[in-house]
Amino acid sequence: MSLGGRSGSSGQGASLSASQDLVLRFQISTRLQQHLGCVNTVNFNSDGDILLSGSDDRHATLWDWQAGKVNFSFHTGHLNNVFQAKFMPYTNDRTIVTSAADGQVRHALITEGGAVQTTLLARHCGRVHKLAIEPGSPHIFYTCGEDGLVQHLDLRIKGARGLFTCRRGGGTREGLIIHLNAVAIDPRNPNLFAVAGSDEYARLYDVRKYKWDGSSDLSQPIDHFCPPHLINSAQIGITGLAFSNRSELLVSYYNECIYLFDRNMGLGSDLLSDNSKSDASEKSKSPGAMDSDGTDDIPQVYMGHSNYETVKGVGFFGPKCEYVVSGSDCGRAFIWNRGGKLVRVMEADMHVVNCIEPHPHTAVLASSGIEHDIKVWTPDASERASLPPDITEIQPVDMWFGLSYEDDEEEDYSGEESIGDDDDEEEEDNDDDDDSGTDFSLDDGDDDDDANGDDDLNLDEFD
Repeated sequence: MSLGGRSGSSGQGASLSASQDLVLRFQISTRLQQHLGCVNTVNFNSDGDILLSGSDDRHATLWDWQAGKVNFSFHTGHLNNVFQAKFMPYTNDRTIVTSAADGQVRHALITEGGAVQTTLLARHCGRVHKLAIEPGSPHIFYTCGEDGLVQHLDLRIKGARGLFTCRRGGGTREGLIIHLNAVAIDPRNPNLFAVAGSDEYARLYDVRKYKWDGSSDLSQPIDHFCPPHLINSAQIGITGLAFSNRSELLVSYYNECIYLFDRNMGLGSDLLSDNSKSDASEKSKSPGAMDSDGTDDIPQVYMGHSNYETVKGVGFFGPKCEYVVSGSDCGRAFIWNRGGKLVRVMEADMHVVNCIEPHPHTAVLASSGIEHDIKVWTPDASERASLPPDITEIQPVDMWFGLSYEDDEEEDYSGEESIGDDDDEEEEDNDDDDDSGTDFSLDDGDDDDDANGDDDLNLDEFD
């Protein structure tokens, strides 16, 4: 059975070369309609001819997005909303991994005959919003959950390996579990990965520090990232992470803004005491603050969108990560240039936009959210769009996810039990694992991460 759509790029606007022109001419070219619930994740395959989606209806669907038709759809085996679905590289688009609100991480194998074999790989105690695939690996990926657990999975090995449970490392909340919403791997150095969730820090880890016999502790990050003015904030969390192809880290904050960190902007492995952090924050509040080598140590900021209702992703667009893209609670998709200027706002959902996914080779975007369809955007509008007049920069307010630190007293989930040969009957037996009633974080709307964005975005560069 062939899963592929039409190969290659869409062929849209091959003569267009200016990035601003491409972005300003995006319009909806196709609406993909099949799902019966919110679409929480969209992911192009490596060739770009197939788009994979996952939904509250617990199904994963493979689309020929150019033709606007379904190639294949199947029930994932999850007991609740599917939050992420990704192709594993170099598997001919037949190996898919998924995570969901039921706390399960699952593997789907599509056979040549069109049958689907689904397997339970791992569990978390709480929702699992994100997966991170090791670049170029058909076998290895990471998961993070609202239980704070980070797991390493290798499809060649039965079961998952629990690496560590993420906890605060200092201050008045020291030792409390961080309910994780996001995980991302550095594409230039796949040994490095970042996680983030219910506090102000994006934490960077090096998997090489983990000894696979379990004799080492990976729970100490090698670096922390946070804008100076958010240090010690008790009402801040992170919903999305993405690495650029330069190893910069993009961080989307709940009820705040998006920030881009250079690798040298980290706060170090060991966080300062509360008093020291407060002093450092005061000194660094000025946009002109410089570090010891005379360079600006304040991250680039991207503002204007709204992010407090769902767990939204964030990402880059363009072969050189020229743009930053994010959904918003206002139902729009936002695009900024690398310098932080808002250049495009697109009406993309009647309610909330959670996902914006770039095509791997050409200037095409896919978006999804609370509505049950997927919008495909191509730069073929006859006129350049302008910004709507009602865009205002968000002002942080005193709202929070509804996180309860009472949950932090529960025991760590080791994640090292042997899981892996279940069938549909076992899925029925696992109803008790559904975490309905567990409210670690935001509501069940979710996103997809990775989108890929300097000034000269050229369609030829996508090829």
